[in-house]
Amino acid sequence: MHFQLDEDHRMIQDLVRKFVDENLKPLEPKVLERDAAGEGAYLTEDEKAAIDARSQELGLWGLDAPEDVGGSDLPFVAMIGVNIEIGKTCTPYYIPPDSPNLRMLMATVNDDQRERYLAPYVQGGTISAIGISEPGAGADPAAMTTRAIRDGDDWVINGRKIWISRAPQADFTILMAVTDKEKGARGGMSAFLVDKGTPGFNITRKIPMIGGQATYEIALEDCRVPHANLLGEEGKGFAPMQVRLSTRRMQMASWCIGAAMRALDMMLDYAPQRSTFGAPLSERQTVQNWIADAYTRIRAATLMTYETAWKLDNNMDVRTDISMIKAYATEMAYDILDNAMQLYGAMGMTKELPLHLMQSHIRTQRIYDGPTEIHNWVVARNLLGLKR
Repeated sequence: MHFQLDEDHRMIQDLVRKFVDENLKPLEPKVLERDAAGEGAYLTEDEKAAIDARSQELGLWGLDAPEDVGGSDLPFVAMIGVNIEIGKTCTPYYIPPDSPNLRMLMATVNDDQRERYLAPYVQGGTISAIGISEPGAGADPAAMTTRAIRDGDDWVINGRKIWISRAPQADFTILMAVTDKEKGARGGMSAFLVDKGTPGFNITRKIPMIGGQATYEIALEDCRVPHANLLGEEGKGFAPMQVRLSTRRMQMASWCIGAAMRALDMMLDYAPQRSTFGAPLSERQTVQNWIADAYTRIRAATLMTYETAWKLDNNMDVRTDISMIKAYATEMAYDILDNAMQLYGAMGMTKELPLHLMQSHIRTQRIYDGPTEIHNWVVARNLLGLKR
């Protein structure tokens, strides 16, 4: 056993670290200023275009995409290092294309969809969204009620979806729907590619979220999608959806490790500088405990996440591992960010430091793609051999 990335993968992580330091972190003051003004934590179109151009110039697009559509075909292990670096900033940016939706497309597209959707997604920077959650069926996708009914060469979809990121910007949305009510998640759930501007795909409201973010609710009203946009096989959409969810959960674990590392670095920098009652904070036992705890938990989360990625790259069953790292890493990072804010005192409560925004992002991740409690339940259920 060895506990280091291959040299090529370390070089890519170093490249991403430099990209974050030189291109994303310098934008943090502007992002924080917009958030403090109540405008949301976002990048302007010009800022994002400049960053996209730079990341593409560096060869960072499509890192985990197939080579035949312009990607680098990196394994999951390498992407952990990439996403740890992305997690070290509060500037909202991901390197195109978004890995979870990419992985779902990779697992399902036919030759026609590969040309129409996958290749432009990797090479051209098209934007995707995904519609899974529904009002009343958030943490249990198997309970969804959105229906798709075949009508000749089309599918007609009716229902509602909620908590969708990037819905207005998306060039296409991967939409999950029930195509056989009797089978449900066991052979009755399908995925569809819905293009922007499709009649009946209606964005009904923008939902402000903490951390300067926003999601959207959509209503599907006789939304007609061609059969050619059925993603994968009819009734077999649940397994590819799980591929997408597993990828996002590993991504979240990596982002949380990166955020916790940033918080620890800030504590290590500030604790010796700030004195109270005649002694620097670095000499206070509570602060020392916070730092030791942070270092230990970050190390544990990092090793668990890399091990899970290695297992996935070797086609091993990682269902328990995915839930374990998603729950552990999000809770770990939230605690460490909280201690960092406490250490900084009143300054830690300001919107001038990135700490509050990073912690807000992590707070949402404790809910998104399955709450901590659900993932702990999954781990225990699998260990105990209990049926769902």
